[in-house]
Amino acid sequence: MTLAEDRNKSVLRAAGWHSRGYLPHFDGRDVVQFITLHLANSVPKKVIDRWTQELNSSDSKMNRLILRSRNEKYADLGYGEAPLRNHLLAEMVQETLVRDDGTKYRLSAWVVMPNHVHLLARRSGDYSLSDIMQSFKSITSHKANRLLGRSGQFWMRDYFDRYIRNQEHFFKAMRYIETNPVKAGICEKPEEYRFSSAWFKGERPPNA
Repeated sequence: MTLAEDRNKSVLRAAGWHSRGYLPHFDGRDVVQFITLHLANSVPKKVIDRWTQELNSSDSKMNRLILRSRNEKYADLGYGEAPLRNHLLAEMVQETLVRDDGTKYRLSAWVVMPNHVHLLARRSGDYSLSDIMQSFKSITSHKANRLLGRSGQFWMRDYFDRYIRNQEHFFKAMRYIETNPVKAGICEKPEEYRFSSAWFKGERPPNA
């Protein structure tokens, strides 16, 4: 089932921790995950370096959650060039994401913000989360740099992921994703922001 069919009301289960780089990752085949990708300049390098040092020096789950929260808040401030304000780029990123829904993964929610992307998805078949993210970032970075007439790193090297524990957590994560543009002051209602699942699931305005 794809986004239009799968409301994900089944019992969620978790298995398969692994780690890559400085962020902990979860890659359970049958679990929904909340994933965030940031653009390369969405958080200053000195801030990333400080957070990396803090994370590597601590085994505390709570500290890792705090660091993730700081990153999210920083991104919501719209730091950096935020090239995804360009509707052509945002549309390209969204189309690339939706294209693999039902094959590599099953999407439940997403939003393409000016300097980051949130998605709620469950991977499919033998596709690993790291391979999915690498492919997505590679395709979109090449297209974005071509549209911008530039070269270099487009996405931050790593990504954040967090597995969904239960239904309550699932719907909380979905609300967080789809109301992100409202909290950022981009629109008044989630369904007004066309680079999101809220717009796809809501009633679209005429000629949209």
